[in-house]
Amino acid sequence: MDAPQQQDVAAAAPVAETGAEAILIRDLWKVYTRKKGMSVSSSDIENDELVEELDKGEDAVVAMKNVSLEINWGETFIIMGLSGSGKSTLIRCLLRLVEPTSGDIIINGENVTAMNKRQLVNFRREKIAMVFQHYGLLPHRTVLQNVTFGLKLRGDEKESRKEKAMDSLDKVGLKGWEKYYPAALSGGMRQRVGIARALVMDAPILLMDEPFSGLDPLIRRELQDEMIHLQKVMNKTIFFVTHDLSEALRMGDRMAIMKKGEIVQVGSPDEVIANPADEYVARFVQDEREHMRRAEEVLARDMAGKEGAAHVS
Repeated sequence: MDAPQQQDVAAAAPVAETGAEAILIRDLWKVYTRKKGMSVSSSDIENDELVEELDKGEDAVVAMKNVSLEINWGETFIIMGLSGSGKSTLIRCLLRLVEPTSGDIIINGENVTAMNKRQLVNFRREKIAMVFQHYGLLPHRTVLQNVTFGLKLRGDEKESRKEKAMDSLDKVGLKGWEKYYPAALSGGMRQRVGIARALVMDAPILLMDEPFSGLDPLIRRELQDEMIHLQKVMNKTIFFVTHDLSEALRMGDRMAIMKKGEIVQVGSPDEVIANPADEYVARFVQDEREHMRRAEEVLARDMAGKEGAAHVS
């Protein structure tokens, strides 16, 4: 097999046919190889028999298969799936923290898969921001220094950095905590710092990789509420990975369900729950469907009781 070749171009040209999409993912594949010296190229992906062989064998893992998605400007798009379904691989491919094996990623009209290293660094600093699951804070820097770190790398002036960071900390409810170090903060507060660090970059697109999954339920719901409020104010495009269906229902405009590296259904949360595409999705949303059924029964009993009371009176 031929080794995958990296494209190094002078400028990543905008793609004319992207239209109004904030993120356009076309035929994206990621194959991890286990065997030393083994590699997989784009041309290998076109061989269906070879892909099937790789998927069943022990020498490689097909983490993503032919993923295609269109994310609209201003929407919160949820990626869901069980552990190992490929959702975290997908979000990391968008920034090329993981290098795709094949396919195209077009973000804000720019072909991310065609960028060289310099262009990719500039793109990450200016056009997109990410909130990680485990905070990713620098322990030896204060809250303020953590939030301003990306601005410093970008070359913003010191006073401007501080002003933007203080405003961002205020948005996430951490005003007054700017001089503390991460070790002095709770888990929820550390995640707020991570969100503030992403918001301060003022990028139009925000990637969030299970940002609330390690938090207690009450803190998690509080941060969900806060992000919903901030989204109404900021109107960013949010690409949000989670395995929690209730979180997806609360936060998402649309969602995609992944299974073994493939997209099996895309739609609004209500559409997915009401009309699951297959048995896998039906099992995925079963608990929520049961919860909704019970809620409807309780409401029906409540209404019947009120009508009965009104009739007696």
